[in-house]
Amino acid sequence: MKFTLYGYLVALTMAVTPLTYCQAQDTPTPTDTLRKFENPAGVSAPVKQPWYKSKVVKATIVPAVLIGYGAYTFNGGGFYTNQQANRDIHKLFPTYRTRLDDILIIAPYLELGAVALAGVETRNDRINVGLVVLKSEIFMLTTVFAIKNLTRETRPDGSDNLSFPSGHTAQAFLAASIVHNEFRDKSQWYGVGAYTIATSVAALRMINNKHWQSDVVAGAGMGILSAHVGYLTHRNRWGRKPRLPEGMSFNPTWVPGPGGGMAMGMVWQLR
Repeated sequence: MKFTLYGYLVALTMAVTPLTYCQAQDTPTPTDTLRKFENPAGVSAPVKQPWYKSKVVKATIVPAVLIGYGAYTFNGGGFYTNQQANRDIHKLFPTYRTRLDDILIIAPYLELGAVALAGVETRNDRINVGLVVLKSEIFMLTTVFAIKNLTRETRPDGSDNLSFPSGHTAQAFLAASIVHNEFRDKSQWYGVGAYTIATSVAALRMINNKHWQSDVVAGAGMGILSAHVGYLTHRNRWGRKPRLPEGMSFNPTWVPGPGGGMAMGMVWQLR
């Protein structure tokens, strides 16, 4: 009798144990609610880019090289000095003088306006482009004229001591950089044309005996840097049109007659 009761208890234990094990396995693991709001969508954390791939480094590497070379050849330094470059230029253009450089400094901006009026959309809306240009111009003018007054380098023609860096070249390359940034998604040729104009300004400043090679190279770097500073420090809603009052629109127009010319017309429909 004892053996039979003992065997019954053993059999009952073996039958209950698997059931208990299965029930324990089917019980869901409680969720961790302590960090449920840290990453609700389950999106993986962004990988941090190394410092040399940052926007700041990419934007400043070319201007740094140009400004560095200008400083290296400043005041007669370098393996190809200012005096040697000036001598070689005037062997090719001994008597050529022109005022074309005074006009070409704004040619990239004229290209920007003409291409936009032709129907090619800029990367950013017109109000934000204008704000970037304004900030870039303020930065460029402030830094260029501050450096001019600090270095006090005499021009090749001896007219004054404000040679380094070239303001004309900085202005032309700033405008060319704006054109390149606004139309590079449409075609690289817009930027190529603008930079060709800016390079022509730099060459004409040396041909006109107004600047040394160090002046124009550093001026190009200052212009490009100023444009990049304008973009990097600007915060706006890229790609959105400016908000105008309801019913208001602006359209370019041409006014005929002796006193006419291109103008901007405004239409405001009262509702």
